[in-house]
Amino acid sequence: MHAPETPADEPASDDTPDRGAEAVGPIRLLVLDIDGTVSNSRHEIEDATVAAVARVRAAGIAVLLATGRRYRDVLPVAARLGVEGALVTASGALVKRTGDHATLFRATFDPGALAAVLARIEARGLEPILYTDSYAEGFDFHCRSLPGGEGAEPPRGVSEYLARNRHRAHIDPALHQRPPAGVFAGFTMGDRDTMLDLEAELGEACPRQLSLHVIRSPRYRDWMCEIAPAEVTKWSGVAAIAAAAGIPASQICAVGDDVNDLPMIRAAGLGIAMGNATPEVQAAADLVVSSHDEGGIVEVAARLVDRT
Repeated sequence: MHAPETPADEPASDDTPDRGAEAVGPIRLLVLDIDGTVSNSRHEIEDATVAAVARVRAAGIAVLLATGRRYRDVLPVAARLGVEGALVTASGALVKRTGDHATLFRATFDPGALAAVLARIEARGLEPILYTDSYAEGFDFHCRSLPGGEGAEPPRGVSEYLARNRHRAHIDPALHQRPPAGVFAGFTMGDRDTMLDLEAELGEACPRQLSLHVIRSPRYRDWMCEIAPAEVTKWSGVAAIAAAAGIPASQICAVGDDVNDLPMIRAAGLGIAMGNATPEVQAAADLVVSSHDEGGIVEVAARLVDRT
């Protein structure tokens, strides 16, 4: 993996936070998930969260966003929080830089893996959504049809996603047979059991070729099975950025709430779960703070800055 550039904020080297009774640090990089972490249950970023992130940066700790969102959807959040430089998007499959929108890393599927994935999604009557690095072209994903348009109507779950994001879609009815070049990730949607079954099927069909997880976005009713090349996670993107900046894992604090945050919460020197995080994430974390509706990020900032 090509190492992306250093986050825009200059990291400090002498801030040592407190992890309960156990000393950790010095923390030089704070990594934040977006949905369920810096955004509340109303999908808002509160003024107190903005102030908390500013406080961390003022203390000399670099701040990096690592999210499952599409790059375009991360930019308003980064601007609201005053975060510039590299952004880890699509759960690590695409890293781009604010300002000039340069691509710093884009994941690549092994030959044959994407075709196998698409064949199994199609066989289940599900709708594939594929991502390419198309920000400059004005769209974010590829699909076969849109609700209310020509062609077969998409299944119920994914229809909600397509209806809300239709202005960023590129339609290709033969997508499952001839996927575009440069696909770095994708997903499909359905009920939780179907997505878990698909995750298991894909893992068996493509051993050591895929990174898979099932997650439910707070924006949609159905669940997603998200699919990326092997070993691509939020942590893989974070680790490359940190390595370029000379920051070891022991000096990273990662904060999140859902299964796609697990690799970075487990690998970071200090892993923090939000109070609204899934039980699995809370169990993996070193600390659990208040929820995204109760000032959890304010607590994170206090722990990193105050040395109490």
